[in-house]
Amino acid sequence: MKSKHLKRRDFLKKTATGASATILAPTILTSCSNWKGANSRIQIGHIGVGSRGSSELKNYFLPLESSFQTAISDVWKDRRENGAKYINAYYKKKGTKAPECISYLDFEEILQRKDIDAVHITTPDHWHVPAAIKAARAGKHIMLAKPLGLSYPNYLKLEEELKKNQVRFHYGTQQRTMPHMQLGVKMIREGLIGEIERVDVWAPGKNPVESPVCNEVPVPADFDYDRWSGPAPLNPFCPDRVTNNSSWFQYDYSIGFLAGWGAHPLDIMVWALKDKVDGEYSCMGVGTFWPKGGIYNNIYSWDLKYKYKNGLELHFVSTDVASQGMLDHRERKSGNGTTFYGTKGWISLSRSSAQSNIPEINKQLNDFPKNENGSILSEENTMGQMFVDVVTGKSEETCPLNEAIISDTISHMGDIAIRMNHPITWDPKQGGVVNDAEANRLYVRIMRDPYTV
Repeated sequence: MKSKHLKRRDFLKKTATGASATILAPTILTSCSNWKGANSRIQIGHIGVGSRGSSELKNYFLPLESSFQTAISDVWKDRRENGAKYINAYYKKKGTKAPECISYLDFEEILQRKDIDAVHITTPDHWHVPAAIKAARAGKHIMLAKPLGLSYPNYLKLEEELKKNQVRFHYGTQQRTMPHMQLGVKMIREGLIGEIERVDVWAPGKNPVESPVCNEVPVPADFDYDRWSGPAPLNPFCPDRVTNNSSWFQYDYSIGFLAGWGAHPLDIMVWALKDKVDGEYSCMGVGTFWPKGGIYNNIYSWDLKYKYKNGLELHFVSTDVASQGMLDHRERKSGNGTTFYGTKGWISLSRSSAQSNIPEINKQLNDFPKNENGSILSEENTMGQMFVDVVTGKSEETCPLNEAIISDTISHMGDIAIRMNHPITWDPKQGGVVNDAEANRLYVRIMRDPYTV
């Protein structure tokens, strides 16, 4: 019987041009603004300004002298209107002559604006890549919240559009801005702990919430539920369905914290070991789903083992599993992190701490300012400036799409292996699970009209 692999080349044939590796050369800004200050500051539009989006807007972007925040889109009327008012008041209070920030219901109106150079996308997970594809087609540079998304064919479409339209990409894995992380990754790459043989990765599996029952009610007048659902199925509406927790833990919109939190410590592994982890691997493991009866139907606890064809081993677990012995080597039991085991020793990296069993390395990793609790202090609000530097060509892409695809796929293979209840093998050259059409179907999502790409 002929294999039905999700082959990369097959997906690319369906699109106009082939995908490529990450774009590193500086690109020309798409802005054609007539506003007087447009040449000295780029203009950024913000798509999705819920709790995370508004936090990043206020902390990553508003303080910058290198950009103006001139557009906001959100499906909640009060979020978009209050966000625009906040931005305009902020610039007025500072005495900064800035273009007026305008709010929109439809984010594609932002993409149509000639004066917008870049967009910052922090929608629910199921909208991440579709919105990014549309932004790339419009020539807007992109900072995209993690995790990447739900459908592998769309990742390839995004790769293609970035190349075709000379768009630069910045993945929202802010740990790459942290100096102790940068130092640890540099040490690993330089071989200071020898050849890496295995990696442990752990991340929270859920927030301390219960799965609600959805009792359908009318959609509020100030909320566009159809647009919020977008490419996902249009399910019965209830307020609990559209909270942050609900969008994370419902399979129509996400694969849960396997990707939502896992994206961070997995990204650290990919950052340090890209060449070793960009290849074929097998995956097997077990997981626990939310109890039936409520609307949450994702995996919230997992224990997954991966074996790469080159011999590297990865153990990826939720924090509750990690607490049963995986963290015994660490002085500080961080809730998420990445430990690299090499032939000469180990390095363990997390947001608030870094450790090694090699004394001189451990000393360097801990030679950073700490707070009263002993956690390493980092400048957490440099992600916005890093994005602007990428857009303007001052730096190469520091959080590129090709690395995001690698880490996101690791999460999806774990989810698929648990759902299929048997080991699977992912081959990135084929772009699919080997000899398993049913498993491959789980990495493709049918998009609801008219929200297709």
